[in-house]
Amino acid sequence: MTKNFIFLICLLVSFKCAGQQQVPLNEKHYLDSLQQTLQKKIPDSSRANTNFLLVEYWKFKDTLKSKAYLEAGTVAAKNDRYLSALVLFYKGQYYFNWNKPKASDAFKKAEEALSRFSTKKAYAKRAASWYNYALMNIDKMGYSFITKITMEKAIPNAEKTGDPKVVAYYYTQLATILMNNYQFSKAISYNEKAIGLLEKKGSASTDLLFAYLSGVSIYCYDNKVGKAQVLLGKAQQLLKQYPSSLNYPLYYYNESLYYSTIQAFDKALSSIDKGIILAKKYNQKQLYQQFFFRRYDVYQQQKEYSKARQILLDIVKEGTLTSKSNDRAAIYSELAKMSEKLKDYKEAYHWQSKYSQTNDSINSDQTKVKINELETKYRSAKSEQKIQALQSENRQAQLGARNDRLYKLVLGLGCLFLILLLAFVLLSARSRRKLAQQREINYRQQLSEMERKQELKITKAMLEGEELERERVARDLHDGLGGMLSGVKIGLSGWTDTQPGISDNKDLHRIIGQLDTSVTELRRIARNMVPDTLLKFGLEVALKDLCEFYMRDGLRITSEMFGIQKNIAMNVQLNIYRIVQELISNAVKHANADNLILQCSQNESTIFITFEDNGTGFEVESLEDKKGMGLDNLRNRIAFLQGKFEVHSSPGEGTSIDIELKTSIDE
Repeated sequence: MTKNFIFLICLLVSFKCAGQQQVPLNEKHYLDSLQQTLQKKIPDSSRANTNFLLVEYWKFKDTLKSKAYLEAGTVAAKNDRYLSALVLFYKGQYYFNWNKPKASDAFKKAEEALSRFSTKKAYAKRAASWYNYALMNIDKMGYSFITKITMEKAIPNAEKTGDPKVVAYYYTQLATILMNNYQFSKAISYNEKAIGLLEKKGSASTDLLFAYLSGVSIYCYDNKVGKAQVLLGKAQQLLKQYPSSLNYPLYYYNESLYYSTIQAFDKALSSIDKGIILAKKYNQKQLYQQFFFRRYDVYQQQKEYSKARQILLDIVKEGTLTSKSNDRAAIYSELAKMSEKLKDYKEAYHWQSKYSQTNDSINSDQTKVKINELETKYRSAKSEQKIQALQSENRQAQLGARNDRLYKLVLGLGCLFLILLLAFVLLSARSRRKLAQQREINYRQQLSEMERKQELKITKAMLEGEELERERVARDLHDGLGGMLSGVKIGLSGWTDTQPGISDNKDLHRIIGQLDTSVTELRRIARNMVPDTLLKFGLEVALKDLCEFYMRDGLRITSEMFGIQKNIAMNVQLNIYRIVQELISNAVKHANADNLILQCSQNESTIFITFEDNGTGFEVESLEDKKGMGLDNLRNRIAFLQGKFEVHSSPGEGTSIDIELKTSIDE
């Protein structure tokens, strides 16, 4: 499968485990036990918790029953502060499958209410509240938001429970997130950690089943079918004792994925048919439609393009899988490809246009979010300026009042002690001269500080303008020129089919091939201008990825990171990233080195960067007279971050650069 197609499949199956219910595999026994408990005379706390578990059990199958148990649990919990907080969490569970805004609001309020408690159970529910809140807002906030919430909120709260099962669950979810961003090796690592924790407990559980099935997906997309087969077998062993489990549709989904990966298409279609029946039975609407997409995947691999396109058209008509703009754009793209395969170029152009329009809308929404963030920052800055001005005026008024009292005191003493009048006058005059000198010093210091702040603002504006222009150019290249080149290719292919005898022309095929190469190179350049890895995973991952990008035969780059925190402001991270990018670029272009070493460490609010190469070296004094766009950018960014740098080099001895930067800058 191509990378784009893997992205589309990952996008459609994202967080499928999160949508499943966390109930034991022996569901019938579990349900009977809960209902029998309610028939007994039990304390209100036990009655509330039992009703809450039934809210979650019925949230997909029967919303009326789920609501009834929620109301009963609310009544039983009214005299307990902790259980009253849990009411909000299970209210979110009740809305989970059919009203995302209400579910999001309930989970956010639940986390705030549960933050007053420090028990292990409270930490577990806080982790779940944070994660479900992010899940309800993924359409609006994107994958970077749920990644941040999972790593900074859900997992830390889960670790406070001391329960490996809870921690393993969020490791599995993080693995799914990483899979969606093609970080297969990291996804495998977290998923294996989850499996290790759960298998160590030695009991069959729904969490272990989800970890196995998540691993099947990751291994299939990473083309490690042998490992996928092993995990699929383990999942089958867990489920075979419970033939009525509502987790069977998810199992059949992964089984069909495995069979299609090894191109056993008849078996894949058989698994899909079984899954469709059960997903419909258990009211799993999202997974039900995803089975049709899996059938599309099989047909397009079998080159039955007509059947494949019809499935996509049905998916678009039904609407479940196209509710998210990203998914909708991806499906439109696949429809354009299928139409092109069927030589229906008019239809291909139609779907390609819809894809471009949807993609433009996504970019527009992202721009609006950024504008709102900038506006908020601007208003905060203006408020701080007003506060500082008022504080300055107050200090000046106090200073004036003190000076006035001192002056009156001197005059009073002069009237009382005429003999000392001259002495007091002299002392007063000298005091005034000193005060004037001090005021002059203070004024100069203030002027110098204002000039420094102005220079900082200008530098910040230049750097932000540069990054915004990079982003704009990257978007225009990718969405504008890239779309036009794709349209030219489709049009040229369509014209070829209408010209008898020209389809065998080698020069024409060479030109079409050059168009494909041009589109690929253009999109590579666009991605390189905007560091997506930095926005999604933070500075440490982005710097390692940058080093890997520059490595090639004959050039080794070693990167070492120590204590890099994740809460550094994004504009600071971006400037550090550009500084390192400039250092590596300069070394590659000018030093003729074959070995580069990058070390980054953080101590509180200070970042230390050491960069070394074994290249030709140069006279350090020559830098003073050198002017260049790259060197000026490096100096501007270091100055913006209130940093300093030293260069150590001599001809034939390589170069070493030490940089010290601040992560919190004064504006």
